[in-house]
This record gives sequence, C-alpha cells and structure tokens, in this order.
Amino acid sequence: MSGVADILDSLPALPRAVLYDWDNTLVDNWGTVRAALNHALVTFGHAPWSEAEARERIKQSMRDSFPRIFGERWTEARDQFYAYFEAHHLDHLCPLPGAESLLRGFAERGIYQAVVSNKTGRFLRAEADKLGWTGFFGRLVGAQDAEYDKPHVAPVRMALQPAGIEPGPDVWFVGDADIDMECAHGAGMVPVLIGSGEGSGFGRFPPTHRYDTCHALCGLVVRGGDTISVEQ
Repeated sequence: MSGVADILDSLPALPRAVLYDWDNTLVDNWGTVRAALNHALVTFGHAPWSEAEARERIKQSMRDSFPRIFGERWTEARDQFYAYFEAHHLDHLCPLPGAESLLRGFAERGIYQAVVSNKTGRFLRAEADKLGWTGFFGRLVGAQDAEYDKPHVAPVRMALQPAGIEPGPDVWFVGDADIDMECAHGAGMVPVLIGSGEGSGFGRFPPTHRYDTCHALCGLVVRGGDTISVEQ
C-alpha cells in the first residue's frame, strides 16, 4: 500500500456536527476577561491574578466559580465584572487566525456547528454578531442558558437540539481547555484540542485529536467528502 493510501486510511471521519468553545478557541478576548475579573477581585479586597493564574483558573462559569471566590458577596462581584466587561468586551475582540476559514469550511460541507461556552450568553451572542459569525451556528449556548453549565451535558444537548442530533461519537467538541475535553468525554463526543491546552485535567480527559491552531485544523485534505487530513 502506498504512503498516501496509508495516510488516507488513517484519517478521521468528518463529524456530523461540531461544537466549539469560544474564548481562546475561536476568538481572543482574553485581556478583557482577565481585566474584568481583576477589577472585581481588587474591588472586593483580593489580589489580582497573574496571567498564569488566570489561564489556569478562568474556565468554569461564573455561577460555579464566583461563589467559591467571593463567598456571600459573589453577586456583587458578578455585577462589578459584568459592568466592566460589558463596557469593553467588543473593543478588543479578535478572531483567532484561521477560525473564520474553519467555520466556513465546515459550513460549506453542510456540517452543523454550534457553540457551548461558559461566557455569559448575551455577551457570547453579541460577540458573534460583531464578527458576522452568527449565521455559521445553529445555536450559541452560553453560561446560564441551560439548566447547568459546561462541562455538564445540558448545554451540549441545547446546542445540538436545532439539528435533532444527539451527542455521540459523530460529534466533535473543539476547545482549548481541559474542561472542554471533560465535557466531550462526559457526553460521548470526540474531544479535539486546539493549542497547548489550558488546565491540568488532560490525564483524565485526553483529546482524541490535537492541533496547534485553527490554521492547522484548516489544513484539510478532503477525499470523497468524508475524510480529512490536518497538517500539524
């Protein structure tokens, strides 16, 4: 068998649907997220988080993380965060290289796409509108849109519902953090990691596929419309 045939036989099948995390997977709005959190931390007498601390700890939704950080005053801290973030989050929003091409490529192949993020839903949808990406997605599910937040399966089911697709091995979950891989494993989806991986949970929730950037995932070689190759 030729080398090319060997490669083609080893390629992963195209998914029926793709779910994405948002921040640091498709877009860069990291500086505003960290600034808003540090604004809330300092306001309530906590030390601000360094870049490394923030990247390790900002993964869960606010309703899961803020009560642990701020205790009984977590709703006041939430309001401080929201006020800062709402004032600034569209100013520095930037798509990651290759992200739009990736979305367009899957859309052209008729593959259903949606977002499952722990960013507050109204901010998530405002950012998609700002980038002109809303039409790529069947649904954009953010924190507090479903009964529970990621990594629970509830937002996954909500995201897939418009297409009538159940979470399973024909659905990819593309994200940058261990919580995304945990979500994929918990729902029986294929976990696909973009980037170096944020978090320490990859030993328990390893990715099935791993690519450095959206550009790498855009390095598609389609054969017969049902397989892909990704240059890494």
